Amino acid sequence: MAQGATLGEALSSLLHDYGARPQDRLKSYRAKQWHAQLVQLTGTHRGYEALEHAGLNVTARTLANWLSDSEYPVRRSYQEQIRAAYEGTATIPPTPVPPEFQVHQFRITGTVQIAGDIRDRGTQGEAPLRIDARNGAWARIEQAWLTGQLTDEVFEEYFIDDIIVEDIGDGTDGWQFPGDLYLVL
Repeated sequence: MAQGATLGEALSSLLHDYGARPQDRLKSYRAKQWHAQLVQLTGTHRGYEALEHAGLNVTARTLANWLSDSEYPVRRSYQEQIRAAYEGTATIPPTPVPPEFQVHQFRITGTVQIAGDIRDRGTQGEAPLRIDARNGAWARIEQAWLTGQLTDEVFEEYFIDDIIVEDIGDGTDGWQFPGDLYLVL
């Protein structure tokens, strides 16, 4: 069970509970200047691979000159390739949205509004809102997650449009979740 002040926050919390991890950055990658970045990259096999992947093709002698002198004149295009390799190595990609999350049977407790009908679902004898995620279209949610753009607000909007509506329909005037506490199982 996950909770949040908004439906999107509760969904995000549940997604994390399922083991999904957002894009992150390795804490040891803090260098700002191209020379310090190059020194750090050439200290690991992964760093050399990133430089190669970024298109940096220089001789061993040139590389040695760059490493031995931080004032060595290096073209801006090479500095940009070093920076790209550094950022690529420093970034930990997100895990995909787990398949079991995409087929989950969601039970939502909190205030739900369809047109003028506002109910506190899952409390005071009301059943929680049940959503069968197998009927949903997960592409937009997954794309936003993988690109680091799945904020709580976006998650709620896409979940309504692509999961709830796909499962049980749009309702009279669409779905809204105006409450301030949501539990999602």
